[in-house]
Amino acid sequence: MSKLYLVPTPIGNLKDMTLRAVEVLKTVDLILAEDTRTSGKLLKHFDVSTPMQSHHMHNEHKSIDGILQKLKSGLVLALISDAGTPAISDPGFLLTRACIENEIEVECLPGPTAFVPALVNSGLPNDKFVFEGFLPVKKGRQTRLILLAEETRTMIFYESPHKLLKTLRQFCEYFGEERPLSVSRELTKLYEETIRGTAKEVLNHYENNPPKGEIVICVGGKP
Repeated sequence: MSKLYLVPTPIGNLKDMTLRAVEVLKTVDLILAEDTRTSGKLLKHFDVSTPMQSHHMHNEHKSIDGILQKLKSGLVLALISDAGTPAISDPGFLLTRACIENEIEVECLPGPTAFVPALVNSGLPNDKFVFEGFLPVKKGRQTRLILLAEETRTMIFYESPHKLLKTLRQFCEYFGEERPLSVSRELTKLYEETIRGTAKEVLNHYENNPPKGEIVICVGGKP
């Protein structure tokens, strides 16, 4: 019976891999991986010898038809990203949609996602929130920030270390220097940290302490 599993992988600490995730990866016919080199290390750590195929944002449009043919032939596949849950700011949505349209069963396992611990740990309201992922790099960025300045729910963003200062400066400009926010980086890893304060305070911190690692920003909504 053909099926696609979406399998979350650790965002840093390998101990966060679930027993079920390892079991699924060992029993499927093929693993679709965002980066086969990165995933190869993970699979070797857990003694998974299932063959892999590359499936990433640069080839997913082209590779979907071939993957669908494999599924229609009765194969069971798993999709993993480099870290976290597939389709959350990573490849996965297009393939999931194609499987649903072709009446192929899809099952997503629960597991690591960076924004959940960052949100819960932020101290900001988490009963209602909006996940924004990465802001547009150029086109549409200003428009998005103007729109989000009116958002009343807690907002969650992903950001790279070399763009963090620019983003925090824009938050000060568009949301106000007193807007509360938190920056979590290196979640689950040895140097995990969360810096909380006003937009201006957090900006000042990172102007004096250049950031490294994967970053999640949680911003309080408009009062």
